[in-house]
Amino acid sequence: MTKSILLVGVGGQGTILASKLLTIGLMEAGYDVKMSEIHGMSQRGGSVSSHVRYGEKVASPVIELGDADLLISFEKMEALRYLQYLKTDGKVVVNNFEINPLLVSSGKFEYSKDIIHEISTKAKTIEMHAAKKAKELGDTKVMNIILLGSIIKLMNLTEINWDKIIEENVKPAFININKRALKVGMESV
Repeated sequence: MTKSILLVGVGGQGTILASKLLTIGLMEAGYDVKMSEIHGMSQRGGSVSSHVRYGEKVASPVIELGDADLLISFEKMEALRYLQYLKTDGKVVVNNFEINPLLVSSGKFEYSKDIIHEISTKAKTIEMHAAKKAKELGDTKVMNIILLGSIIKLMNLTEINWDKIIEENVKPAFININKRALKVGMESV
């Protein structure tokens, strides 16, 4: 049976790195894995999505509408934007973090204060405060690894040697903080 995880965020949040680490871990665990990423205008703060599908045999990396088992959103408006990809019984992990899009920054629109409530009326939702937890660790850039930890826990992938994967794929200066961030994410769910 193929499982589908959709990771979404805004350019610069580390969505792609989290997806790549997840993909490596799943391959090391013996799964057939396909990953597809869409950057859009990510370098300008635009939407980023990464599709990760794994199982015994995976034909396509693309998650169809209504087919994601898990939607991980690094920014809360992105969760709402991609909610249509979630299965009826799927789960959403939404980071309670806000990045104002251009139309909000320019004053033409307001950022809705009820996004997480709106999402929770449509799907089983787990709210994360990864930015706060990353700040407590001393580096807000590890917010993505905290969210990766939540995926690992929710998908029962804890047997994989994630410390080794971080050691082999993260710059040496950031290995220890990323290991701590991963553990915090796993404990937060």
